[in-house]
Amino acid sequence: MPTIVGRGIAVVALILAGPLILALGAAVRLTSAGPAFHRATRVGPNGTFTLHKLRTMRVGAAASGPGVTAAGDTRITRLGRVLRRTKLDELPQLWDVVRGEMALVGPRPEDPRYVDPADPLHRTVFAALPGITGPTALAYRDEEAILAAAAREVARAHGRSFATGADLDRAYREVLLPAKLAMDAEYLATRSMRGDLALMGRTIGAVLPGAARH
Repeated sequence: MPTIVGRGIAVVALILAGPLILALGAAVRLTSAGPAFHRATRVGPNGTFTLHKLRTMRVGAAASGPGVTAAGDTRITRLGRVLRRTKLDELPQLWDVVRGEMALVGPRPEDPRYVDPADPLHRTVFAALPGITGPTALAYRDEEAILAAAAREVARAHGRSFATGADLDRAYREVLLPAKLAMDAEYLATRSMRGDLALMGRTIGAVLPGAARH
């Protein structure tokens, strides 16, 4: 999808979603101490940039554990679990699309801690504008549960009955991330306007029912 088209759609979507974002931001402030929004450093084609989300974790919690979250992570607030499950926490990323740091559709933005510039697959994927949605965002919609299961397997392989933060990190680096990068690389090799519109439609179809239930 041409960048100018995506940014135009994002402007309209941001205007329409603005009242909801403000209401959710107020709910975040009322239910846990700290700011409404979380700013995270992510990798884009021009280096790193600041990604915006509604805050779903306790203030300072992101620095007190692994860089990834799995099902049952106690750092996540009660409201944060709902926001993550419905993906409403990602609505502020529309602003990142308007700013030109992200696209509506593309590879998911990654934490610099997990990016290896020396790896050709990493270079291919992270040379593209990251997207709010895309094939990996849909395939790994329940990533926290998938990661928790993968971490348990890692723990068992090392003779432990429970997964540690190190197991989560290793499971992400060695299991989930390679699979996601391969999927994103395939998407980038065959992407089209029609395909991006289809992915946006599938995303709306997946998100709206969950949001309506909450």
